[in-house]
Amino acid sequence: MKITAKLSSIIIAKNEELNIARCINSQANCIDEIIVLVDNSSTDKTFEIAGSFINVTVEKIKWQGYAATKKYGVTKSSNDWILWVDADEELTDELKKELNDFKNIEPEFFAYSIPRKSFFLGKWIKHSGWYPGRVTRLFNKNESHFSDNDVHEHLEIKGMTGTMISDINHYTDPDIYRYFEKFNNYTTLAAGELYKNGKNSTIIDIIFRPAFIFVKMYFIRLGFLDGIHGFILAVFSSAYVFTKYCKLWELKRNGG
Repeated sequence: MKITAKLSSIIIAKNEELNIARCINSQANCIDEIIVLVDNSSTDKTFEIAGSFINVTVEKIKWQGYAATKKYGVTKSSNDWILWVDADEELTDELKKELNDFKNIEPEFFAYSIPRKSFFLGKWIKHSGWYPGRVTRLFNKNESHFSDNDVHEHLEIKGMTGTMISDINHYTDPDIYRYFEKFNNYTTLAAGELYKNGKNSTIIDIIFRPAFIFVKMYFIRLGFLDGIHGFILAVFSSAYVFTKYCKLWELKRNGG
């Protein structure tokens, strides 16, 4: 018997006017319900652009953090199966076909991971530990929930996770300016998460963790094959870890 399940998607967005239309358009003829939650502190036209689409539910919300906002998005969905999509991502035609096929089968798992094809400064990063960079994005909301992490939130799922074959495109960090726009916020959140979990920051962490990240990405995970993009990414990733542990050290010194 044909099942024909329906899929909802949830997207959270802040100042994503350059990405949101592409993200929504890529879900046409595949996703049955699209929910876009726009941070009310956005200063661009993300809300207006998302609202111009027919059959897309758009709501301005007060920011509650990544995990809490996604949890709220789940409560707004009317279908059991949900695809979590970031505003700077795009469903490929191959993934759309696979998702449409998925609607007509009896799922073996409560959640599925998707390979992510990430673009850094306009180039697909094939190495550096970035591809396939699987992310668990398709899930049954009755058997899964988001973690409470302040940053790098993830899905906690009952049982094992299945796999999809086709890629989702991720247009992260189109230029250096926007990379460092996010850099300060993300390193602060990451340091706060470590502090909350009772982690320490020593001189060894500050010196050797960044160095290890560079070696791992550029040499062990063959980032040098990504050319100058791979080198820049390894350096920036090392700086991210350095800054995160410096901020943790500062939190410890100041008692939070």
